[in-house]
Amino acid sequence: MGGILTVLLACAFLITGCATVPPESQDPRDPWESYNRAMFQFNDAVDRAVLKPVAQGYDKVTPQPVRTGIGNFFSNLGDVHNMANNALQFKFHDAASDLTRLIMNTSFGVFGLFDVATPMGLEKSNEDFGQTLGSWGVPSGPYFVVPFRGPSTVRDAPAEIVDARIHPLYYHDDVAQRNVLVGLRLVDIRAGLLPTERALEGMAMDRYMAIRNAYLDRREYLVTDGAPSDAQRDLLRELEDWDDDF
Repeated sequence: MGGILTVLLACAFLITGCATVPPESQDPRDPWESYNRAMFQFNDAVDRAVLKPVAQGYDKVTPQPVRTGIGNFFSNLGDVHNMANNALQFKFHDAASDLTRLIMNTSFGVFGLFDVATPMGLEKSNEDFGQTLGSWGVPSGPYFVVPFRGPSTVRDAPAEIVDARIHPLYYHDDVAQRNVLVGLRLVDIRAGLLPTERALEGMAMDRYMAIRNAYLDRREYLVTDGAPSDAQRDLLRELEDWDDDF
């Protein structure tokens, strides 16, 4: 069900204006749309029946300071795979920043419960192995909705397995404790996205298409570190040429 969270994170990207929803048409990035729509409906039903109610209960009974500490704890663990992927992308300055964040928050932030690194100017990265493959020139491939996971691509879906193996929770010996921590992390993230979901529900649109486009646009943005795509650069050049002619 972790992909349900990816859905809502992509929606947050959409709501902030970083993605657009084109008119109804066959998107060449989504050749398996019939399957993907059906799986999207399945995942959405599972989320509404299981994960969302648990997240709502968690949000209601957990004080905000406690939730902030829990979120910080898991965010600190995530700096491990941020650091690894930055290094694999040869962004060594960012990898060093991730390592410094990890040391500072683990030690002075009481195992990551407090984020002392961000106020020091050590900004958090957002990297994963899918982005690493993209930086190496591996194309994203077709859009693909993974059962119980949500939006992905042919490149990013298997890359999640690598990220899972890098994450410190994978190496926790006590399986029961590890499963509890994984579940808590999932519920905490889902609870944090409840406001985004409420905002999305107020928008009149094809939810499947909006989420797909938001996800793909967000992934391209992350892979290129915000740099314009080739198509966007071509458009900018055309506009500049038109402006010069005018």
